[in-house]
Amino acid sequence: MNNEPGKKSVKKLRIDKILSHLGIATRSESKKLAKQGRITLDGLTVKDSGLQIDPDLSVLEVDGQAVRYREFIYVLLNKPQDVVSATEDKYDRTVIDLLDAEYAAFEPFPVGRLDKDTEGLLLLTNDGQLAHELLSPRKHVPKTYEAVVLGAVDAADGAAFAAGVTLDDGYETMPAELEIVRRYELEGEEHADIRLTIMEGKFHQVKRMFEAVGKKVVFLKRISMGPLQLDPALAPGEYRELSDDELRSLRRE
Repeated sequence: MNNEPGKKSVKKLRIDKILSHLGIATRSESKKLAKQGRITLDGLTVKDSGLQIDPDLSVLEVDGQAVRYREFIYVLLNKPQDVVSATEDKYDRTVIDLLDAEYAAFEPFPVGRLDKDTEGLLLLTNDGQLAHELLSPRKHVPKTYEAVVLGAVDAADGAAFAAGVTLDDGYETMPAELEIVRRYELEGEEHADIRLTIMEGKFHQVKRMFEAVGKKVVFLKRISMGPLQLDPALAPGEYRELSDDELRSLRRE
């Protein structure tokens, strides 16, 4: 069975539609696979690729390999630098280009965006409703970043961020929480390692917030979004699907 904890069975679907949706075979290819006896359902050979089945209650296999059907995917990616948060781009590699074909077939998209030179946590999904909820300005989903900042970051900056700072376009940010992890000198200039939690997702927001207090972000990494934490086991460019617990917590958020 392909049932997942707490998941209701979906309506019946044609086998060829399932295989097409998962990027395994087109409908015409599915028809050929069935004629060749390469598709089985609960261990029995299926000759009609148009047969309707409940994929949550049956074991579908192609060439002996189980087919795991789901309508939506939720992928936790550790986005590397120099990759853009988009589904396609004429000049640069995108986060979708990092995915194997079995995931790309779902046509996922990034939930929000990270700048090209920013790395860290990025959620990819084809669940538009969940993405809308997470990105809604009314939800104020917290996002935490680690950054290296050029300049003498101090308690005054923390107070400014807690009160809200005015960006270069006149927008006043919501209160944010700044943690100064370490202050040090590098090549004769003051630097600081910090963590910053913001409640919005304006364009270049973290960088612009520090510019508003006379500092410059030279490295930026997102480590959490709502209840989701960046998996330390994922190297930049690596990804995995969300666990059931992660997905449940995200939906509660």
